[in-house]
Amino acid sequence: MSVRIACGLSSAADPRTGAVEAAAKVAAELEGCRIDLAVVFASGAHLADPEATLAGVHEALAPDVLIGCGAGGVVGNGREIENGTAVTVWGAAFENGFVSTFHAEVTEVEDGVAVAGVPDLQGAGGAILLPDPYSFPTDAVLAEIAGRAPGVPVLGGVSSARTLRGQAALFLGEQVVPGGAIGVRFDGVELLPCVSQGATPIGPELEITSGEGRLIKELGGRPALGALRAVLDRLGEAERAMLAQGMLLGIVVEDPFGDPGEHRHGDFLVRSVLGGDPDTGTIAVGATIEEGQVVRIHARDAASADRDLNEALELRRRALGDDAPAGALMFTCNGRGRGMFGLPDHDAAAVAGTLGDIPTAGFFAAGEIGPVGGENFLHGFTATVAVFAS
Repeated sequence: MSVRIACGLSSAADPRTGAVEAAAKVAAELEGCRIDLAVVFASGAHLADPEATLAGVHEALAPDVLIGCGAGGVVGNGREIENGTAVTVWGAAFENGFVSTFHAEVTEVEDGVAVAGVPDLQGAGGAILLPDPYSFPTDAVLAEIAGRAPGVPVLGGVSSARTLRGQAALFLGEQVVPGGAIGVRFDGVELLPCVSQGATPIGPELEITSGEGRLIKELGGRPALGALRAVLDRLGEAERAMLAQGMLLGIVVEDPFGDPGEHRHGDFLVRSVLGGDPDTGTIAVGATIEEGQVVRIHARDAASADRDLNEALELRRRALGDDAPAGALMFTCNGRGRGMFGLPDHDAAAVAGTLGDIPTAGFFAAGEIGPVGGENFLHGFTATVAVFAS
């Protein structure tokens, strides 16, 4: 195989001890391989002394480059450690590939602020991005990447924990970076993106016939609020019950590289309905819209999230054919886990059940990054998976 990946997980209480233990598992599995990339996610006591964690990983594994971040919970070896102290170390050797890390940060300029350090991703096989939630404009940067490098998949998650000093817990090499975002660009590496927004469509598709910004004024030539109410009036009891947790709106994002035709489940960018104005009939949604776009009501519950993730993973399995993937990185919302599914290890078990017992690491994120319709977005309550071909 041209790509070899291994993963180690430790819940040892001491940060350096846990890091060495997890990294040593990777080193043993990849014995004789040069480790091109290590990815580290750490929680609990590791946030008190993240430098010790990174020192332990380098001591046991000696990777060429390393990225990672602090998290409220981590994923590794088929387990989801939602609370307490844990570290997961993911190591990869790319025989015919090349990786390069970067640190992007906001800088002050004469007329405001600018983001520096985001690489040109044109021609890349993909990228992983790990932003700090307080010091990095993730949505704006993803929009910029879409314009400069259309079709290049960017996956990742927003760091969900800070150091005990109150700083960003972003890991780059042997350093803890105090803000911005860190990431890695892949060249000559096949990365398949998998995005499960965990919502199911309900009712008919409707066209936005008037609107601007985040306001939808008309759907199908009718005031938007009235058009949605008409759809809701025709729903059955089961569908109404699904909407009890809140109504979402799926907005079709056309993939310029995809096949035209009937809209599939994964063509919808799912966003919250923020409110409606009964006087004007407008509704506000959590995304910028354009006239002519197609929308559809969506609902989120544990059953639809389970089904959506398994269907999305199955599509990636089919794309790989008979070849088992080398490994995966998973970014799952910190609102999922036991709280959503009522049982442990749900998303990790889904990856193993569909893609096989492959080395998979990840964390519970404060926002998940992945493409819909060929364009990269920041999501919520989503699981995104970067699947690496062997």
